[in-house]
Amino acid sequence: MTSQDFSALAAESEAMWAHMRREAEEALRLDPSLTPLMMGAILNRASLEEAVVRRIAARLGASAMDAETIADAFLQAVADDETIAAAFRADLAACVERDPACARLIEPLLYFKGFHAIQSARLAHALWRGRRLDFANYIQSRASDALAADIHPAARIGKGLFLDHGTGFVVGETAVVEDDVSILHGVTLGGTGKVAGDRHPKVRRGVMIGAGAKILGNIEIGACSRIAAGSVVLKSVPPNSIVAGVPAKVVGNDSCTEPARDMDQLLRGLAYDSFDYMI
Repeated sequence: MTSQDFSALAAESEAMWAHMRREAEEALRLDPSLTPLMMGAILNRASLEEAVVRRIAARLGASAMDAETIADAFLQAVADDETIAAAFRADLAACVERDPACARLIEPLLYFKGFHAIQSARLAHALWRGRRLDFANYIQSRASDALAADIHPAARIGKGLFLDHGTGFVVGETAVVEDDVSILHGVTLGGTGKVAGDRHPKVRRGVMIGAGAKILGNIEIGACSRIAAGSVVLKSVPPNSIVAGVPAKVVGNDSCTEPARDMDQLLRGLAYDSFDYMI
């Protein structure tokens, strides 16, 4: 990455942070009772990165390990790896862009546990890569308790992720989720049993996974595919496919170039005989 690239990223971060601070100030003007929240989470913070880290640490802190210890580890991870901060910004933008219920940048930062779960996984993965395995496992466990999402620290996740609601999201150890993927609640990226080694799904760029879908085994979900809600996917899926059913099959080709951004969860234009029903 060139110095020009770093300058552009810094400018983008500062613009987003300034916008978030204005949103917090307006929220505080409308409701002064929010002073502890807005000051502690945003207005007393020096940067967007610190705000995200402190908010996640506050969600994960407990008697066994306090929020300050978690925040210190997370701030060090951000300092060591600039891609983590870039992912913060991309994930925030994804929430606002793709969630019709999200009108401001401060909302995912303050309230959305799907966003919090993804950032907790980023901390756990950084700790895992640094061979601080027990610390990483503790973060996974606390995130599961506090946020109802269970993401193994070794799983690799990209940036620009949108995890809507987040409840019941389960990700196995060898799973990969690439950039610009959208996932709804109740999704599992799991294995098929006690198989060892590389045993979990690889979700490529731009995929949208509907609520309750289960994707099992070391299979590939091709880029820009759409997985219908409630599907059970057991075989690899070609790029730009629409997949539905139990077990799932390809029922069409996706004309949308970026289903993860489009967020259209209806299987439009498909004939009913695309599906096999068992009565």
